[in-house]
Amino acid sequence: MAKARDISRRMRSVQSTRKITRTMEMVATSKLRRAQNRVREARPFAERLTGVVENLVTPELAELEPVLRQPDRIRRAAVVLVTSNRGLCGAFNVNLIRKARELLAELQASDVETEFHVIGKKGISYFRFRNVEMASRRIDIGDSPSPEEARELIDPLAERFVQEELDAVYVVHAEFRSVMSTPPITRRLLPVYVPQERPTREPYYILDPSAEVILARLLPLHLVSSMYRALVENAAAEQGARRTAMKSATDNADEFLTTLRRQFNRARQQEITSQLAEIIGGAEALKG
Repeated sequence: MAKARDISRRMRSVQSTRKITRTMEMVATSKLRRAQNRVREARPFAERLTGVVENLVTPELAELEPVLRQPDRIRRAAVVLVTSNRGLCGAFNVNLIRKARELLAELQASDVETEFHVIGKKGISYFRFRNVEMASRRIDIGDSPSPEEARELIDPLAERFVQEELDAVYVVHAEFRSVMSTPPITRRLLPVYVPQERPTREPYYILDPSAEVILARLLPLHLVSSMYRALVENAAAEQGARRTAMKSATDNADEFLTTLRRQFNRARQQEITSQLAEIIGGAEALKG
């Protein structure tokens, strides 16, 4: 059995680690609340905007707007992977990287030329170590993404899609469903989804200006909104995963400390018993 002094040293080490994990759990919880608010604000706007675009699109308008171009075959595609800049969030980044690798493998198996854009230090480090070519790398997008940052990401890709240099743009990010559920998903941002089936009964409303003008103004906003939603969903999912991981680490530290305290008490009792036995034995030897 280990000595009481060694066990006490291990207890101090575990207690120090527990303070760190507990603090990180509290920080992640605070950031998670703000990130959840951003997700709640972004989702309704993106969903309503998508509904408006889908209701406005007609076969005639689809031929006029370049971002609605539906290529017969995807020959060149861009994949945007969103990861985190920091670790200690469980399997969050591992799952995102796995999802991106699966998408890249699927596209390459279909003879699609792909270019890879990575956001976040964790994804960049992983693919740089494996010598995977990256068209662009961004590490300046933090816990509070802005619509301007989303615009900086999607506008160059949309311009290249309009010029027919790209046939599709995909983004891989985590979807925030709950603190315990943050699965990685793939969204196709370009070409913009056009429903194949139109409602049989058109709604009664008058458009001013025309549907063509409205659609031309809404489509760029729709792309920015979709990218912004991906960024805020990923940021919220990251904080949720980090909070879960740090809570689990703190709970494990508590259980380990309980075990170490029991071992310490046993070791200390054994040392005291041994010392008493030596004292008694010495006293008896002096009497003899």
